[in-house]
Amino acid sequence: MTSPKTAAKNTRLTQLGHSVESPAQPEDALLECVPNPHPDSDYVARYVCPEFTCLCPVTGQPDFAHLVIDYLPGPFLVESKSLKLYLGSFRNHGGFHEGTTLDIAKRIVREAHPRWLRIGGYWYPRGGIPIDVFYQTGSMPEGLWIPDQGVPPYRGRG
Repeated sequence: MTSPKTAAKNTRLTQLGHSVESPAQPEDALLECVPNPHPDSDYVARYVCPEFTCLCPVTGQPDFAHLVIDYLPGPFLVESKSLKLYLGSFRNHGGFHEGTTLDIAKRIVREAHPRWLRIGGYWYPRGGIPIDVFYQTGSMPEGLWIPDQGVPPYRGRG
């Protein structure tokens, strides 16, 4: 694994500060990372994507989710513009809710090497059934304040 000091010298962000076209598919997206300026401190970073979209792989109909990603950074931070472009690349991608949620989590783990990650995929109903998908890489870190993800269970118009 590259040390943060070495990575800082080699970091060449290709998307931040530049006009970039949205990738057509998740495989085409570049998820960039930057060195963690505080690798010796435990803290949680949270990304929220309340308007995530992809396509049902069978019907081609749109699926919508509210994603909440919490992670305890290791040597790297996920660069937010590249994350936005990566998540947007799912717009024309077919995937089931479970697979899509885990694909996102595992890609972040592969690229950023967090010490801990949790994702909540709160999917809106299709066929009358909302699907919520949760994944984390291990036990929640002790001694660290990690707020609830704040997304209430789906209750319809209730």
